Amino acid sequence: MTSSASARSSPRAWSSSSASVSSPTPRPSAGTSSGPDADDRRRAPAHPGTRRPAAARGPHTAPGGRPAPKDPSDGRRRLLAGLWPPRVTRAQLVVALLLFVLGLGLAIQVRSNSDNSALRGARQEDLVRILDELDNRTQRLEDEKQRLDDQRTELENSSDQAEEARKQTLEKERQLGILAGTVAAHGPGITLTVSDPAGAVKADMLLDAIQELRAAGAEAIEVNGVRVVANTYFSGDGGELSVDGRRIRAPYEFEVIGKPQDLEPALNIPGGVVQTLEKEQATAEVTRSEDIVIDALRPAKQPDYARSSSP
Repeated sequence: MTSSASARSSPRAWSSSSASVSSPTPRPSAGTSSGPDADDRRRAPAHPGTRRPAAARGPHTAPGGRPAPKDPSDGRRRLLAGLWPPRVTRAQLVVALLLFVLGLGLAIQVRSNSDNSALRGARQEDLVRILDELDNRTQRLEDEKQRLDDQRTELENSSDQAEEARKQTLEKERQLGILAGTVAAHGPGITLTVSDPAGAVKADMLLDAIQELRAAGAEAIEVNGVRVVANTYFSGDGGELSVDGRRIRAPYEFEVIGKPQDLEPALNIPGGVVQTLEKEQATAEVTRSEDIVIDALRPAKQPDYARSSSP
């Protein structure tokens, strides 16, 4: 009987509670309510025509008691906040490195096993063919190496020959320049000084001295600052002498480069240059020297008719 009375009084109690919420009079707090009426109100189901206040629904409850939809931007922000910046510890780095090394080793092992298995499963004819191809390739590489070595040797020899030929050409050019009088020269030799106080020395006497010196091995000769070459000539008489058209005066000084042991005796032979000059009341003095410097030069002239016959 009491339960039925309570059930019948519940709609009226909920209605009065709803009316008290809509009225401006404040509703007593649920924590201070007591007695059977308060318990009945808490246990009674919501009336279809009543609405719960917004404060009772909570922040994520939509009208009608349904959960409010979540904002997608909040989830993205929380995801980004959890992923960035990355929080990596030393232990995680060590584990990642070990996993990488392990994976690399496994990949190499798998590849090696696949290669070995390919050869292991090949037929004998295929293995023989592969071996022949390797032998042929090795032989081709050896031939190529030998060819390159031969080319290197040839180039080295050619380079050495070219360098030697260039050196010989330069040396020959210097020798010809000394003979032609186009370059200066120095070396051991003698100095012949002819004094002519009476002016009796003639041009042919000086020319005889040049011929004797050349026959004795003279390589370069200079007379009173004039370079003596193949086409040098003497002219004049009676103390008025010229060399290649250039006037010279006594004493006549010959600077000669050559072997002193051969040049001096060639001038002092009986009936030679020295005795001939002494007969003309002239004096000739020969002095040896370890270093004779001849720096008088002749301009290089292009021959008018003669041409080289070598290619």
